[in-house]
Amino acid sequence: MIKRKQKSKIAVRIVIIYVLVFSAITAYRFLSSDRIELKSSKVNVYIPSDSSLEQVADSLMKKRVFAKKNRFMQHAKLQGYSKVKGGRYIVTRGMSYRKLINMLASGSQTPVNLTISGNIRTREQLAAVVSSQIEADSVAILNLLNNKQMLAELGFAPENSILLFMPNTYNVYWNRNPTRLFKDMKKQYDDFWNTKRTSRLDSLKMSRNEVMIIASIAIEESSNVDELPRIAGVYINRLRRKMPLQADPTVKYAVGDFALRRVLTKHTEHNSPYNTYKHTGLPPGPICIPSPVAVDATLNYEHHDYLFFCAKDDFSGRHVFAKTLQQHSQNAETYRRALNKRRIYR
Repeated sequence: MIKRKQKSKIAVRIVIIYVLVFSAITAYRFLSSDRIELKSSKVNVYIPSDSSLEQVADSLMKKRVFAKKNRFMQHAKLQGYSKVKGGRYIVTRGMSYRKLINMLASGSQTPVNLTISGNIRTREQLAAVVSSQIEADSVAILNLLNNKQMLAELGFAPENSILLFMPNTYNVYWNRNPTRLFKDMKKQYDDFWNTKRTSRLDSLKMSRNEVMIIASIAIEESSNVDELPRIAGVYINRLRRKMPLQADPTVKYAVGDFALRRVLTKHTEHNSPYNTYKHTGLPPGPICIPSPVAVDATLNYEHHDYLFFCAKDDFSGRHVFAKTLQQHSQNAETYRRALNKRRIYR
């Protein structure tokens, strides 16, 4: 009787084992073979860092990864996926639910391209550009660009914080913590200042900040790369003679009108530390993020005796240079007549 009961228990256990094994095999086959219904070859899905599992499913549905989320939720439950990791994920056609959920659960996201152009002039503009490409909003980025304590740790101040983001395209994670992103940018900034550039900097007896401020003014003066070393040379000559720079781009920055085509006396009288008609020396910070080309042009500025330059009256975007005030006054008058002829009064 006892042996019969033992045999019965063994039989029950064997049945249970068979059922469990069969269920496991069935579940594995289900997980491995069940595939998403993506119609396009691939889609980018952005999962906010504070998302719930339901919100992840909704984000995937919006990208038409699947039509209904029930099956996704079923797979998530079977695979134990509950802790959401935000980021940018690339979902491809033919991907199984198992592979999709493994990617999401492990946080195997794909970096985004963070592109910084050279026409950014203010911290507000920079914050808007950066936030449009990553998860952090513009307020968070702007707060860091103005955060004296954090910037000081990186060797910057609010006045020159835009220089952290040199014009380039960077691979970054979409949900990168903003503070860590700034530290990443500092490393990129230091890499830009390689041995060759640092050696040149030392020979000029100027700081990185000073060179980049001059470069920011030069690049705002001319889009003609071949003129940049000569323009930088003019400003360095004036600095060394303790002459005011009298740079029109700094006036435009001071008055906040970057579309200004004609700088008038009322503009040059505007009270601002960035107005280099009223104040000698360099402005407190750059008036834009200078391109690497402009920085190199400043580091390798042209040695000459020019102290003045003026836009050509043919509106080619090029300039005429002068060594004396008399020569410059004649050039400036020629340009003023050309402006009047074209009815350009502002």
